[in-house]
Amino acid sequence: MTITLSALNIVAILCVAEYLEMTEDIEKGNLIVKLQVFLNSCIFHCWKDSITTLKTTKAFMPWSEDLKIVSRCIDAIASKAVVRPSKVDWSYTRNLQEKEKGTSQISANPTCDGIQNRKHDPIPIDWWVEDIADLEIDVYWRVMVAIKSTGKISHNVIGEALRVYAFRWLPGMSKEQVLTESSRGITHSYSSDYVDIATKHGHLLETIVSLLPQEKGSTSCSCLLKLLRAATILGASPSSKMELARRVGLQLEEASLNDLLIPSLSYSNETLYDVDLVQTILEHFMTQNQSPPTSPCTTQAYEKRRTRSAENLDFVESRRSTAATHSAKLKVAKIVDAYLIEIARDANLPISKFVALAEAIPDFARPVHDDLYRAIDIYLQEHPGLIKSERKRICRPLDCKKLSIEACMHAAQNERLPLRVVVQVLFFEQVRAAMAGGLGVHELPNNIKALISAPEGDSHDVAQSSSYDDGWDTLQQNVNSLKGDLAKMKMQLIEADKERRDLQQEIAKSSKSKGLRAFPSKPRKIFGKLWSSNKSSVGEKL
Repeated sequence: MTITLSALNIVAILCVAEYLEMTEDIEKGNLIVKLQVFLNSCIFHCWKDSITTLKTTKAFMPWSEDLKIVSRCIDAIASKAVVRPSKVDWSYTRNLQEKEKGTSQISANPTCDGIQNRKHDPIPIDWWVEDIADLEIDVYWRVMVAIKSTGKISHNVIGEALRVYAFRWLPGMSKEQVLTESSRGITHSYSSDYVDIATKHGHLLETIVSLLPQEKGSTSCSCLLKLLRAATILGASPSSKMELARRVGLQLEEASLNDLLIPSLSYSNETLYDVDLVQTILEHFMTQNQSPPTSPCTTQAYEKRRTRSAENLDFVESRRSTAATHSAKLKVAKIVDAYLIEIARDANLPISKFVALAEAIPDFARPVHDDLYRAIDIYLQEHPGLIKSERKRICRPLDCKKLSIEACMHAAQNERLPLRVVVQVLFFEQVRAAMAGGLGVHELPNNIKALISAPEGDSHDVAQSSSYDDGWDTLQQNVNSLKGDLAKMKMQLIEADKERRDLQQEIAKSSKSKGLRAFPSKPRKIFGKLWSSNKSSVGEKL
């Protein structure tokens, strides 16, 4: 009887031979010796045969472990994975990578030969990640540890290998996969099969997290957020979730809105999205550049040894780091404002969480408040039952001076906003219009000035400074008057600008032969007359 040895049956035959004690002591040249020679000369010299043999070891535990077949397969795989791409002369798989990149060549030929591929395209440095992604998680962890321990593979390639493995095995990581039971509204019976699958996926995810390189940027922010979403849905350990949140915080400027919309599946939290988790991520981002304090003695001794060139180099590097940090915070501010717009539609979102997230962004990182205003307006629209103090509280992060003209026009007519915010919008819009025409701002009524300058919690006292009914009616009248004055001022400025253009055209026609003349002072007189009449009209109203 003839038995053909291969990577599929070598482990089974070797275990049987060991069980039957077919050693050299019984007969010289016995089966065990021949099998060991076949392993060393054929199996461990072939990339794919080493992986295939490693897969078959699970069915023969603990024999395959005791005979060190598992460890020898892992060593063989690791030794080939760290080979320079230019030295790769064996076949490997690139199916999933090419599919994700949108190429169609590999669908017809998923296996690439190293020698043939080198003649056409260079072999990528991550050529090995697809083949080992077929391994089960426990064996995969041991292979990755062996590869990382060599120190010859960059952290970016390690991160890519983990990304490929996560997309291969974790549900919900790619667009083609649908994560079942991902909605709070879906009820299911916790059958043993479901619990086993969830436990298996949870263990797989936590193992991947433990293998992530420490270097920033080794794994994309999108991939980390997808892992975090899966960790939330699968009920992974809090330590794994916090580690992923910390890593996302280090590169939050690369995130997208869709990746941040992580569902909240906690029964103690009725919000649609996990806002607390995003708040934690944002805190990690804001604190990442805060360096720990150093010992004064160490600092002084170090400063004595520094040269001027080293100080100049550090200054340049510090400037670059500061510029990069500033740019990152500007990007994060836009992402957070877009996130606020999305979560503002949640009827169960508390004001405290909305305000805390909005105020976590520093002032300089939000030069324009249009998106923040839109988020606040959506929140007020979706929560019509808010009392006066709550509406004031949610508007606290809003800076009316940073609103665009379009946003000011909308806010001035927005009845959902507190009166104080509307007054501020009208005032700053009036200032903007006056400055555009080179004019000054006329005096406002005392109760409006007090409302604008009062601290956040004191506007109620301002309204109560006189008798409530009379004071409130007067305040409303002055606000309406301010709106009318602003509209009138804009129309007068438009007319004055038209007159100025007409005068310029007349001057240009009459001074062709005499050269350019100095611009007459008539427009200034027009603007002065315009403003004095406007100021007197306002005084009459007050």
